[in-house]
Amino acid sequence: MEGKVYLVGAGPGNVAYLTLLAAELLTQAEVLVYDALVDSQLLELAPKNCQLIDVGKRGGKPSTPQTEINRILVQNCQAGKLVVRLKAGDPFIFGRSTAEITALKAANCQFAVVPGISSALAAPLLAGIPLTDPVLSRGFAVVTAHDPDILDWESLSQVETLVVLMGGKNLPEVIYRLFRYGRSRSTPIAIIHRAGTLQQQVWVGTLETILEDTAGISISPAVIIIGEVVRLREFLQTSNICLPNIDSISSLSGKKMFSTSTYQSAHSVQTPLPLAGKNILVTRSVGQSHRFCDLLSQAGANVIEMPALEIGPPSSWQELDNAIASLDTYNWLILTSTNGVEYFFERLFAQGKDARVLSGIKIAVVGEKTAESLQQHGITPDFIPPNFIADSLVANFPEDLAGQKILFPRVESGGREVLVKEFTNKNADITEVAAYQSCCPKTIPPSAELALQSGEVDIITFASSKTVQFFCKLAAQVFGEPDPQVTSNLSNWLEGICIASIGPQTSDACKSLLGHVDIEAQEHTIDGLAQAIIKWVEEN
Repeated sequence: MEGKVYLVGAGPGNVAYLTLLAAELLTQAEVLVYDALVDSQLLELAPKNCQLIDVGKRGGKPSTPQTEINRILVQNCQAGKLVVRLKAGDPFIFGRSTAEITALKAANCQFAVVPGISSALAAPLLAGIPLTDPVLSRGFAVVTAHDPDILDWESLSQVETLVVLMGGKNLPEVIYRLFRYGRSRSTPIAIIHRAGTLQQQVWVGTLETILEDTAGISISPAVIIIGEVVRLREFLQTSNICLPNIDSISSLSGKKMFSTSTYQSAHSVQTPLPLAGKNILVTRSVGQSHRFCDLLSQAGANVIEMPALEIGPPSSWQELDNAIASLDTYNWLILTSTNGVEYFFERLFAQGKDARVLSGIKIAVVGEKTAESLQQHGITPDFIPPNFIADSLVANFPEDLAGQKILFPRVESGGREVLVKEFTNKNADITEVAAYQSCCPKTIPPSAELALQSGEVDIITFASSKTVQFFCKLAAQVFGEPDPQVTSNLSNWLEGICIASIGPQTSDACKSLLGHVDIEAQEHTIDGLAQAIIKWVEEN
C-alpha cells in the first residue's frame, strides 16, 4: 500500500481554528510528526494506535535536526503509512517545508500540503488589530526576528505595519534597529501572547514603553505588531473569543461539523485571568476531572489532563452482595466517596432492590460531592462531618458508637485505616467490603507526555494519595527510568514545579513520594483546591 505525507497547518493554537480537512486527516493519521508550538490538544484527535513523533524545535534546548525529520517522513511514507506532518500556523510561512518536500520528492514519495491559518494573520485579528487600513496601513510585512542580523531594517522601518514572529527574546534588538533607522519612539506596538487560546494576553504600548511594560514577563510565543493600526484596537476588539472543547469535535465524515453548543467563551484579553499563562497538569481519575478542569480553564489556565487513576468494579462482588442481602442487620452505612456511592447502588439495583431497602439504616457521608451523589438517588444523608475528611467522621459522630454495626463499602485495595481503627476503638462493629477498585492507567495521554518531557508544566494537582502513587509509576514511563529509581529522581525534576494537594493525607503522600507540597486546599474539595491554586498564584 502506497504511503503519503500531508504537510498540515495547525493554525494559531486552539482546535477551533483547525481547517476541516486538517481535522479529518488527524483522525486518520497512522503517524503524526508534530512541532513544539502545536497545541497539545490537537494530538488527542489522532487515533489511539497512531504513532506520535515530537520533532519540535525549542529555543535553547536540544532539537531534532532537519535531516532527521526528513528521514522520518520518507521512511514512514515508504512503509505505506498515512503521515501527517503537523506544523503550527501555515506550512509555507516559516515552516521549513521546502527542505521536507525536497526530501520527499527525491525519494519519490507522495505528498500534499494543507493550508493553515497563520498566526501572523490570526493573532492581530483576535486582538482587534487590522493589518490594513485605507489611511493607516496600505500594506504590511511579515518577518521572523529569530536572527535580526539578516534582515534589512532600513527597509522594514519604512513599512507602515510590521508583523514580527519569533521575536519575543529579541524584542530589545528589534526596537533598537527600528530606532536606528528613524522609526518614531511613539510608534504603537502590540504583543499578543498565545493567540487563539483561553490564555491569550495582549500588551499594548509604544516602542519607547513596551520593554518596561513587559519587564520580567515571558512573552514567548508571541506575535508582535508595530504600526499605527494598533491604535484601532480600542474600537475594534471583541469582548471574547469563542473556542470549543476537544469533546465538541465529532467525526467529520458524513458532513458532521463542530458542535457550537459546547463552545466556551474566552474572557477579554484586557483583564488577564488569575491563572493565565499557567500550565496545570490534572491527575484526577478518568471521567471525574471535567468539573475541576473547567474551573481551572475558566480562571485562564492551560489544563493538561493526565488521569493517574482508573476506577472499576472489584475483582469479586461477593462481599458487597452479601452485605446488601443483610442490610437490615446494620445501623449505619458509611460512604466516603462518589465512587463508593455509585458502585454500592449499582449492586443494589443488580439484586433487584432500590433505595427503599435503606429506610431502616442511617447513612453518613464524607464531603459535599458524596452527599450530592447520594441525593441523585433520592436520599439525603443523616450525617455529614463538618470537615470534608474521613478522619473527622468519628470525632463528630452524632451517636455513641459502642455496639453500632456499621457497613463501610470502600476501595478494594484498602485505605482509611485510621477511620476503621478509630471506629473499632470506639467499640463499633465495622464491616469493610470491596465496592470498587482503583488501578494505575497503562498509558499517558500524548499531550501530557509532551508537556512533561518539554518541562512546560507549572503546577501538578493531586486529589488523592493514590493519584500521587500512580503518578510516580507513570512518570517512570515518561522519563524511561526503572520504577524504584523514579521517586528519588522525581524530587529533583519537580523542584521548580508547584505541587497542589486537596487535603492532609494527599499532602503526606506528596511529601513522601515527590519531596514537597506547595498548596493544600483549606476546603478539601475540588472547588477548594481550585481556589487555593488561584490564591497561591496571585501571591507568588
